[in-house]
Amino acid sequence: MNHLFCNFILFLLTFCQISTAELLASHVKSKPPNIVLILCDNLGYGDIEPFGSKLHRTPHLNQLAKSGRKFTHFYSASGVCTPSRAALMTGCYPQRVDMAITDGAVLRPVSPIGLNPKEWTMAEHLQKAGYATAAFGKWHLGDQPDYLPTNQGFDYFEGIPYSDDMTPREGQNWPPLPYMVNTEVVDAPVDRDQMAKRLTISTCEWIKDHQKEPFFVYIPKCMPGSTQAPFASEDFKGKSKNGPWGDSVEEIDWSLGEIVRTLSDLDLTNNTLIIWTSDNGAPRRTPVQGSNLPLSGWGYTTSEGGMRVPCIMSWPGTIPAGTVCDELTTMMDLYPTAAKLSQHPLDNTVPRDGHNILSLMLGQKNASSPYEAFYYYQMDQLQAVRSGKWKLYLPIESRSRTRNGSPQKQTLKLYDVVEDPAESKNLAESKPKVVDQLTQLTVEAKTELGDYQQPGSQVRPHAVRDVALPLLLTTPAP
Repeated sequence: MNHLFCNFILFLLTFCQISTAELLASHVKSKPPNIVLILCDNLGYGDIEPFGSKLHRTPHLNQLAKSGRKFTHFYSASGVCTPSRAALMTGCYPQRVDMAITDGAVLRPVSPIGLNPKEWTMAEHLQKAGYATAAFGKWHLGDQPDYLPTNQGFDYFEGIPYSDDMTPREGQNWPPLPYMVNTEVVDAPVDRDQMAKRLTISTCEWIKDHQKEPFFVYIPKCMPGSTQAPFASEDFKGKSKNGPWGDSVEEIDWSLGEIVRTLSDLDLTNNTLIIWTSDNGAPRRTPVQGSNLPLSGWGYTTSEGGMRVPCIMSWPGTIPAGTVCDELTTMMDLYPTAAKLSQHPLDNTVPRDGHNILSLMLGQKNASSPYEAFYYYQMDQLQAVRSGKWKLYLPIESRSRTRNGSPQKQTLKLYDVVEDPAESKNLAESKPKVVDQLTQLTVEAKTELGDYQQPGSQVRPHAVRDVALPLLLTTPAP
């Protein structure tokens, strides 16, 4: 009797697994899902309640996690914003698209450099597949006309072209921080306290205007941002338990709630995939503001806290609710996955590093990470590699992300980052075979993507203009 019962349960589980896959195939075939991609700026792994925060109130993120799936080993391809965003848009390591070093670690205002318009972005792919596309927030892949979102696959753009802290100062003759609509500056300097609210309202209105067609909305948040004292509107300022940083996090959560409510009001919830994540970990501040706990280290580095970021995906009725994926996935996977959902084939003649992770999103049985190796680069230097549960720091002189920083000795270190996410117990001496295996995995990366002062064989150039001009106010504020 017990044997028959067990067989029956096994049959049910197998049937449900097949049904989920078939349901997705049928659903996508009839109507590709809308995609809402929310990317926070410098938000730490431990900054929200679903990932352990006790300081910040994030009820809307709590609900998103209950309705969807948490990804606990989800990585950015860089510890800083410009290269991480290039990786997201192209599905490639920043090194492959030559965005690892631009004006240094990140692009600065009035730079001649930008993401090459010849690169085919996630937005261009979805646009080609018939999606309406829009971006609301911080771009940071080039502020010259050829590099702006409207020339990289977005029908509409509203927001700022680079970081919130890139404002005029002594020694930096930068223009006032510009708020843009498409290619026009409509407000400068923008009121940074009001940006989250302003952009959220615009996002919701755009969704209402495009509810009858499949849409892709990219929302790269300007918050918590790079400014030492993050910004927030009057409804949130001074309301959290963690000063300006917490105020900003809680307003980000409010913004998510407004977007989710809009989707619900329009009866779009069950046909919309929401992806919520951060471009890199929280940076080190004194006193401490953001949190990457239980991970080690800080943003702008190749530590776990620098590059492993919180990620939640929700698609009610398709992604299993209240579940967790512990497999290694990355921001580079979002493009190939979105391409699969769009039914428009991916151009496989162009080398990319990301993978279709639909099986992991759906929680399919025996689905595993598509990565044999994941590489941690600091600008153009390969500093670490992960394979399975193991992460190896290479014995090198690590390069600083700043122009004038001196190199530091980085010793050989091996960690089990599944059991030891704080990277506290170096196992290199006791696991020489693992060290050798991971060291061998770096050979291909160094050949294709390069390493410090060693050009890669499979690198496509970024774009460079002969003359770069500042973005100036050209249109009265709406």
